[in-house]
Amino acid sequence: MSLGFRTSAVLLAATVVAITVTAVPAQAATSRGVTIPAFYTPPADLPAADGSLIRTEPLSLALSLPGITGTLPGRATRIMYKSTDSNGRPVAVTGAYVEPAASWRGAGPRPLTVLAPGTMGQGDQCSTSLALQKGLVLGTEDNQTTLSIGYEVLAIYRLLAKGIAVVTTDYMGLGTTDRLHTYVNRVDSGHAVLDAARAAKKLSGTSVTAASAVGFYGYSQGGGAVAAAAELQPSYAPDVSLKATYAGAPPANLADVTAAIDGSELAGALGWSINGFMQSEPSLRGLVDEYLNDAGRAALADLSTMCVGDALFAYANKRSTAWTKNGQSLAAVITAEPALKAFVGDQLIGTRKPVGVVRVATGVSDNLVSHGQARTMAADWCRRGGKVVYDPILLVGTVSPLLNHFGPLLTDQGNAVDWLTNRLAGLPALSNCAMMPVLP
Repeated sequence: MSLGFRTSAVLLAATVVAITVTAVPAQAATSRGVTIPAFYTPPADLPAADGSLIRTEPLSLALSLPGITGTLPGRATRIMYKSTDSNGRPVAVTGAYVEPAASWRGAGPRPLTVLAPGTMGQGDQCSTSLALQKGLVLGTEDNQTTLSIGYEVLAIYRLLAKGIAVVTTDYMGLGTTDRLHTYVNRVDSGHAVLDAARAAKKLSGTSVTAASAVGFYGYSQGGGAVAAAAELQPSYAPDVSLKATYAGAPPANLADVTAAIDGSELAGALGWSINGFMQSEPSLRGLVDEYLNDAGRAALADLSTMCVGDALFAYANKRSTAWTKNGQSLAAVITAEPALKAFVGDQLIGTRKPVGVVRVATGVSDNLVSHGQARTMAADWCRRGGKVVYDPILLVGTVSPLLNHFGPLLTDQGNAVDWLTNRLAGLPALSNCAMMPVLP
């Protein structure tokens, strides 16, 4: 079974799925039949400062309209910038900045929002910046197909229509061809968000200034990324002038989420999580191999180059008990093994006071990225003195776990964009932390 261009990076060995970082020539690569432009191959040497721009190029948006004041919704630039991973190592991250055609009507200079995407997958063809260019990413290679939809474009364009500049991150290893995406790694995700803000302010020819207020926006994986970034700002990026964060359906407790998604439509995310764990902590590979059978190793290798669309078709409703030698679920394995349990426990969000005001919105019927664990994160922030607006979202008549999770992404999106716009315009928000004990 071919794994496309990442054959040299993900090896299905007899004993373990070994993910290795190799030198990649500065040329276009291919993943499941999709060409990954040479732009996404990082250089050998990276700048010292986090948030430094490595390279940029104009980015044509798949959805744009000619307008009187220029191209609507704005002028896009693909970016690569330097960040630092959870092991303290330098890493190149890609993304995209969009300069709005619409004017900013609030007080002060045009603000900037970092949009952290929801789950896109683990193959490099799944990156949000590539989806902005193509809209729909389709590919076939050696009987492997891929499907990636740029579903975050609606939120991005809504923010642009308000006159807010937007920079989106592809996260570490998603797009860039030198490593695997460290899916839901708290530190990697938070650093990628914070350094995207730094990089956007270094771009020339934009209306964003050093004094521009910064907001964060994210749902699902993105909600966890911006929540982590809001916690990490004081220690990692105190220079980022973070004013407000919208964190929708954040996977704050991975132990809870791992158990919930097993056997669901999002079961493929289990493989992305384990692959990411082994990328961040190679010592876990041998431990994972003690439990994985051949089917489990094949699934992890297969998922490492998949997007959400691929995984929905191939792994929806699969159970991880079929991937282990003793029939245990991955959640049970994590609970039983101290090293795995400690690693997952270290990903917990809610243990530090966030900067600025945070709106936490979560569907009360969400049983994948469960309402309960997101609410616990909000309550923990309140206890630490954070300024939190907790907003439970009620959907009527939904029965599918997938719809219960993704429904609020759309039904609450307008409210989320308006709320963040008002905060960036300087309007105050009233925390409802005092009501947390009686909220559903």
